[in-house]
Amino acid sequence: MRERALTELRHAVPYDGYVWALTDPITRVGTAPLADIPGLAWSDLPGLIRSRYLAEGTRWTDPGNPSVWRRSESVEVLTTTFADRYGCWAWLDLWRSIPFTPEEQAFLASIAPLLTTALRQSQASTFAPAQPALSRERRPRSSESEGGPAVLLLGADLQVRVGTPAAREALQRLNPPDDPTVVAQAIPAAAYNLAAALIATENGVGVGPPWSRVHLGSGRWITLRAARTAPDANIAVTIEESTPAERLEVFALAHALTPREREILVQLSTGADSRHIAQRLVLSEHTVNDHVKAILAKTGAATRPTLLARVAGTG
Repeated sequence: MRERALTELRHAVPYDGYVWALTDPITRVGTAPLADIPGLAWSDLPGLIRSRYLAEGTRWTDPGNPSVWRRSESVEVLTTTFADRYGCWAWLDLWRSIPFTPEEQAFLASIAPLLTTALRQSQASTFAPAQPALSRERRPRSSESEGGPAVLLLGADLQVRVGTPAAREALQRLNPPDDPTVVAQAIPAAAYNLAAALIATENGVGVGPPWSRVHLGSGRWITLRAARTAPDANIAVTIEESTPAERLEVFALAHALTPREREILVQLSTGADSRHIAQRLVLSEHTVNDHVKAILAKTGAATRPTLLARVAGTG
């Protein structure tokens, strides 16, 4: 969807390069960037991401949408944030050597709500009925798997210091390098973003807590977290299967469920029926059933078991 939108967008707002990153809807940390920046070397990526999180006044979380700022004397960047009342879903940076006009900025502002809805709905579509299970060899391992913990250590410059075999394999699947003979390890931007988010928080300019959920395909989600191993020490990025609660939250937000509908979905996930939910939430059973019908309609699930299977990624 992003690729098609970029093709159409170029007709109205020409650009030389772009970075369009999905984000965790709650933490607002980047997860799955789509990028094409002429002349950018792989080795420059950590520094670019680090500076993106530290530069106040130019970030996707700062006031103003869209906003224009100068990357250098020869490059101007137009940033657009895609967020609604359900969360922050992405941000887009357009790079250009020629200044962006007020009309171009206004055009992006006018289409941002439509693209926000499309991005959110695309996230919702990842919870469609599951595809055949992946083989063990292709599944990213969690910290409790036979491959050991999936942990990656990065320095303050975001350069990789060491990583466990499970982490390297998981990261390789997340974002394989274009040329394995040049790049020794595949370190996806998701891990760089987590480390940069942690550094920004430590500097008092955080965009959100340093963790994020990433969709791997076939309805599977993993959660990445960043933390210091000790003060001023390396940054540890861990990779684990998302918990049921973490999956449920993304599912509910992506499907535009109201706060009450999200509350009832949580109760449904515990196995409670309408009568028990009504008692717990001090509602009538009729009201609970009406909310359940609304949840089924929004998510496209025909039955409660189907709904819960999609939330859990089991069917």
